[in-house]
Amino acid sequence: MSREITVPDIGDFDEVEVIEILVNPGDSVVEETPLITLESDKATMDIPSPAKGTIEKILVSAGDKVAQGTVIGMLLEATTEAIDEPSGAEITEPEVDESNLKNKKPKNVTISKNTKPIEESVRSDLPILPPPAERSGNALAHASPGVRRFARELGAPLNVVYGSGPKGRILKSDIIAYVKNSLTQSQASTPNAPLTNGIPPIPDIDFRQFGTVETIDTPRIKKLSGAHLHRAWINIPHVTHHDEADITELEAFRKKINQEQQKSTAPVKVTLLAIAMKALTHAMKAFPLFNCSLVSGGERLTFKHYFNIGIAIDTPNGLMVPVFRDVDKKGILELASEMTETSTRARNGKLKSVDLQGGCMSISSLGGIGGVGFTPIVNTPEVAILGLSRAKMQPVWNGQEFQPRLILPMSLSYDHRVIDGAEAARFSSWLGNALSDARRLLL
Repeated sequence: MSREITVPDIGDFDEVEVIEILVNPGDSVVEETPLITLESDKATMDIPSPAKGTIEKILVSAGDKVAQGTVIGMLLEATTEAIDEPSGAEITEPEVDESNLKNKKPKNVTISKNTKPIEESVRSDLPILPPPAERSGNALAHASPGVRRFARELGAPLNVVYGSGPKGRILKSDIIAYVKNSLTQSQASTPNAPLTNGIPPIPDIDFRQFGTVETIDTPRIKKLSGAHLHRAWINIPHVTHHDEADITELEAFRKKINQEQQKSTAPVKVTLLAIAMKALTHAMKAFPLFNCSLVSGGERLTFKHYFNIGIAIDTPNGLMVPVFRDVDKKGILELASEMTETSTRARNGKLKSVDLQGGCMSISSLGGIGGVGFTPIVNTPEVAILGLSRAKMQPVWNGQEFQPRLILPMSLSYDHRVIDGAEAARFSSWLGNALSDARRLLL
């Protein structure tokens, strides 16, 4: 039998606003199931179902004004004692004794077998925003009693759920979107995802509230490298040693080589980075601790007898670190030619996974851009990384007078579990001397 659903006595209010519709036509309900939520100047209230049955029609919308006796919908009353399988119902509200709510746990939410996919009925794109500063618990969240009850049943903390309703009010769809988002993030976690165990996550912010925005997908390379860098940063105790190298003579030598190469049939442009790669391998031979890796949970060290150097290359899709193998066995011209070819492949997205593996130590150079120093992140399982900034002319006192010298800033980051400060200082000093006088590379 079909019957009207009317607004019961709501006190001394002539008209109150409908702020939320809690059910849809076709939903099965039981007696006292909240149907709509009203808001007055002083409080909010849910209008319950007068009987058990199926919702035929909803005759009001959010924003409408209603008063006592207003017909808000039509209910097809149930003809049997129980509704075994409600047709088309998405979520059925359990009966809860409000007077004994503190001492009695509500019944579990029943999900119908005929439930439609959430994507069809819920705004799944709702962001999860950080709670306001004053919101310390569910009591301060702007939500109706029915929504609070629904949130408790699903275990959703109202203080972190974004409210999409009027005046930031939390709706039932917001609760479902929050739960769905949480489950999606949990299922999407992979071994490459950043480690967050024990670290408070950074909440998402809806930047649309501040102005016009545009959202795009993070490039795949940045997703992969970002996860790797995050793991390295939170697992390795980083220390960065800053130093300088006088490369005045080295730069003159490099320019002379390039002038000679211009007369060659296949000219090769020698860069400072190619020379730095060669110098770095000599330094690693002098200090073997820089050519090892921690294994077995930090209980053992594996020393490598090969010298593969990774070079960070800036590409349109993000940072990539191809590895140049057996650098100690190659000449500077060969290394320069290989760097040119590899950099082109990296920027064109032609590198293979094998090209990014097997490094012993890496170099990150910002010399072509600028800067006086930075803190490069160790490229685990390596134990150190060399950062190079832009060289510039500086006055240097030689004991009698100031002379203009080309000074190269160096930033050496290392894993303090393997390398201590004294060893890092000696390594950096040795490398600086080698770059100051390239003849040392012949020793």
